[in-house]
Amino acid sequence: MTKKRILVLGGGFAGVDCTRKLENYFESNSDIEITLVSDDNFLLFTPMLPQIVAGTVTPRHIVMPLRALCKKARIYESVVRDIDPIQQHVTLEGTPEKIGIRIHYDYLVIALGSKTNFFGLNNVERNSFTMKTLADAISLRNRIIDMLEQAENEKNSKIKERLLTFVIVGGGFAGVETAGEINDFLNEAISYYHNIKLVDVQVILVEAVGTILQGFNESLSKYAHNKLEKNGIKILLQHAVTSFDGKNVTIKKLPSTSSNVKHEVTIDSHTLVWTAGVTPVEIIQNSAFKLKNGKIIVNEFLEIPNHPEIFAIGDCSQFDREDVNKFPPTAQLAEAHAKLAAYNIKQSIESKEKKKFVYKWKGQSAIIGKHYGIAESMGIKITGFWAWVLWRNYYLNKMPNIEKRIRVWLDWNIDLFSRVDISRYGFKRDTSKEYRELDEVDDVW
Repeated sequence: MTKKRILVLGGGFAGVDCTRKLENYFESNSDIEITLVSDDNFLLFTPMLPQIVAGTVTPRHIVMPLRALCKKARIYESVVRDIDPIQQHVTLEGTPEKIGIRIHYDYLVIALGSKTNFFGLNNVERNSFTMKTLADAISLRNRIIDMLEQAENEKNSKIKERLLTFVIVGGGFAGVETAGEINDFLNEAISYYHNIKLVDVQVILVEAVGTILQGFNESLSKYAHNKLEKNGIKILLQHAVTSFDGKNVTIKKLPSTSSNVKHEVTIDSHTLVWTAGVTPVEIIQNSAFKLKNGKIIVNEFLEIPNHPEIFAIGDCSQFDREDVNKFPPTAQLAEAHAKLAAYNIKQSIESKEKKKFVYKWKGQSAIIGKHYGIAESMGIKITGFWAWVLWRNYYLNKMPNIEKRIRVWLDWNIDLFSRVDISRYGFKRDTSKEYRELDEVDDVW
């Protein structure tokens, strides 16, 4: 068999799962070369990011080195600069220390995920916090503690109110779970501060539609809404943030079917957390592939039309048939995409029949605070403590590294019997990363 080169772009759930599956298929086949490109050298277990904010889990326990997960693949830590489907090569960014490289492929899997979508709100993007990376979660944790420290000795009531008001935008999984963790953390942390009372702290969740956690059964969404409000979180439905200058959040009430009245309100706050949507990364948006809603259109085999050697999976892909796009972009869907893409590549190499994408939804769960959650699976709806337990067990079992599972499990159990930790990590968010623009690249065949 002629040597085949398989290139996977993206070190998230979809890319790593696909690479590991390919390694299983071709473990003893020296004629198959597998390469993985990621802008980080680790897999980040994103469902647990809100728990980093609250200090429930240690940051290094939710990251798994790619080289420990993928044993056969050649790994590049780099940023993708260009994808050329005609010449069948991918160009990687250079750095100040080395020039960029060009990697040729026979089969390509695009799993580059998504980035935060600010919908053109530049001042919101400039001043808000996000929840996509480990650095985001650590930065937000530091910010919350910093606000408590400043508010403790603040005499001006107006400034103190602004310091202790935290606004989370987006009522999906990330927004609700982040709001719940922040609220629980604040409720416990204020016991260390003599001049801050519970009534001084305000956590506000803003959602543009008429319900939080869309996609859940209506009764479960309502349970989560009521539980969050009972825990002290203020929820503003059918409201959209239009501006944030670092001091004031401007929010517009959206018209409902019963009223066409529009008005704006301003919330004084120094901290806005934006979890209101995602969009594919620039390399996808600027690619030569046919897009829909900013995502690469794929067929029922997850192949890009007219390019059967290229597969797109995870958040950056969308089926060309609307009736198939009925599942939310979660980790379990990315895993299903990854398995099918790897299988179809194997079948193609072996000149065998490929499979179409058929997926049975396994259900979903969300935590809404300490010891509370909601879940639905196989038509069964679960709320409260047992849903919280189900969430923990499900995601713990999904962690691909047994050592990290044990460490997270220990973190959770230690947290049950200890006071909240209000230490700030010695870390600052840095957005000044630079890459050297180069005219030449090394070719990797």
